[in-house]
Amino acid sequence: MNIQKNLAESTAFIRSRSQLKPRIGVVLGSGLGAFVKEMDVETSLGFDEIPGFIAPTVEGHGGRLILGHVGSVPVACLQGRIHYYEGHSMAAVVHPIRTIAMLGTEIVMLTNSAGGLDPNQKPGDFMIIEDHINLMGDNPLKGPNISQLGPRFPDMSEAYDRKLNAHMEEIMKRRNVRYSRGIYAGVSGPTYETPAEVRYLQMIGGRAVGMSTVPETIAANHLGLRVCAVSCITNPAAGIVSGKLSHDDVTGTAKQVEDTFCGFLKEFVTSI
Repeated sequence: MNIQKNLAESTAFIRSRSQLKPRIGVVLGSGLGAFVKEMDVETSLGFDEIPGFIAPTVEGHGGRLILGHVGSVPVACLQGRIHYYEGHSMAAVVHPIRTIAMLGTEIVMLTNSAGGLDPNQKPGDFMIIEDHINLMGDNPLKGPNISQLGPRFPDMSEAYDRKLNAHMEEIMKRRNVRYSRGIYAGVSGPTYETPAEVRYLQMIGGRAVGMSTVPETIAANHLGLRVCAVSCITNPAAGIVSGKLSHDDVTGTAKQVEDTFCGFLKEFVTSI
């Protein structure tokens, strides 16, 4: 995969459809795509239309790049994402986030649906991601470094911007949103974790577990973007409560908190 060539082709195609320079990029995770209703949409492109992009195959991921405004703020919104477990390379997984950086994005807000590792978390709660543990067994920066994108060894000591996190927390408090702060454990999937794996994740400090976000965070930090992320806790992880897990639970819970999520995200985007 020629990363630079693909980025140039994707960017040129999008620029042929829109001259909007987004300040903020938003990635909408499983079941969280309704935020686009808050946008004044200028251009909407399917991933399958854009050279170098790959359409998602997972329910709850619309697979569209939407350019427009939220209030007066220019935004690039990735409605859905592709995942490593779908069989794609890490370079393909982070290609959309790199592309919106090429369009001018300075700040990236990543969202996901995740399993809760804290028994006090309830489905529908949110978690501000303070840090992550990469357990995916791969890294999007593996291979020759592309110096035009960033340094060989990017610093990850503040992978999630503390000021942006504090701002998210202020908004959640003001809006009476149930939330916590914690570490996100990124795993490859596509199976849900076993109870033994959940106990391990708890032991190493994880508070939520999911199959996305970590590659995008790494790629965005490599590019020098400010990153923040929030998880919608859609279900307790395996073994915390009895019962089996399903993707329907994930998308169903995300749907239930749609209005809360959209209200929070709109205020966040328009106030930074």
